[in-house]
Amino acid sequence: MPTVAEVVRRYGGAYLKKFGQAVPVEHRKVLAMIARCRTGELGTVVYRCEQCQRTHQIGRSCGNRHCPTCQQHKTKAWLEHEIARLLPCPYFLLTFTIPETLRRFVRSHQQTCYAAMFRASSKTIRKLAADPRFVGSRNCGFFGVLHSWGRTLEYHPHVHYVVPGGAISEDGTKWLPSRAHFFIPVKAASRIYREYFRLEMRRAGLLNEIPASVWQEAWVIHSKSVGDGRKSLQYLAPYVFRVAITDRRIVSIEDGPDGAGQVTISYRKSGSNRYRNMTVTAEEFLRRFLQHVLPSGFQKVRHYGFAAAANRRNYEGVQWLVTLALKLIYLLTPKTPAVERAKQVVHCAECGGSMHVVGVLKPVAFFDSS
Repeated sequence: MPTVAEVVRRYGGAYLKKFGQAVPVEHRKVLAMIARCRTGELGTVVYRCEQCQRTHQIGRSCGNRHCPTCQQHKTKAWLEHEIARLLPCPYFLLTFTIPETLRRFVRSHQQTCYAAMFRASSKTIRKLAADPRFVGSRNCGFFGVLHSWGRTLEYHPHVHYVVPGGAISEDGTKWLPSRAHFFIPVKAASRIYREYFRLEMRRAGLLNEIPASVWQEAWVIHSKSVGDGRKSLQYLAPYVFRVAITDRRIVSIEDGPDGAGQVTISYRKSGSNRYRNMTVTAEEFLRRFLQHVLPSGFQKVRHYGFAAAANRRNYEGVQWLVTLALKLIYLLTPKTPAVERAKQVVHCAECGGSMHVVGVLKPVAFFDSS
């Protein structure tokens, strides 16, 4: 099956040679790690099958957060954890975008602009939630996920927020529910978000680099009622631990007439369930893929208010407030010790039996990050 790693191994060298020092160091590191993933260059794990007793050598994974092969198994665990923390109330999925005319600028200043998007949008949510016409308190608890790509890998940065419909009162004694199908007004949110982002750019000293017309445009914000929140979590889960594209969407990789290479990917248009194919040069595929590489150390999932890590000890109290406010029946059950998650099972390629690790071999070559 064709993979992103195969594209990188076959055409990454030519891409780096062509663009030279114009390729950011972070992009070079991602290409280097993905190219070496499971090849043995990062070490090899030796397994023995418990059924047929054969031994197998499997190259170690690179573990890079941009590698599609390495991030797949983390999604399920994250989803189970977040579903267990859902409050017994209606939820909303809020999406904050930026105008198309600003995307090139954001791509050139990702560290600053991504952080500004988070700050501006989270402040907008809390400011409008504090209005008595909507909720009546800014003490919300929600989380956001940065998503920078569209269906064909084009650059389209935006932040999705999963927000419970309500907030804790200012004195902390009760739950103030929002309306069942309305959280905050998106037109007002658009203006406030735009202004907060403008202030962030001024603080960063970048305001003069942005055309004045951007501040006259409507910044699109979506707000959607999503029931108990499960569907919104299922929608977001794949974006938390991957970037841009999964291996299963790579249809084919072929050398073109000039040897440059072509990559065909599958995608679905918005509002359609039918998959289509799109073919681009390998160079264009790598360009589109790399523009979604996150700045080093950047946190793409952020929690706020009572959902933040610092406040999680009080989360059970929030659940009780919601239950009392909405007159729900709360089933009391004894608290049981957390069950350790089962480790990922590796199966024998010969007989399908379970395998266990018997040793680790040193890398056959060392990764040079310079």
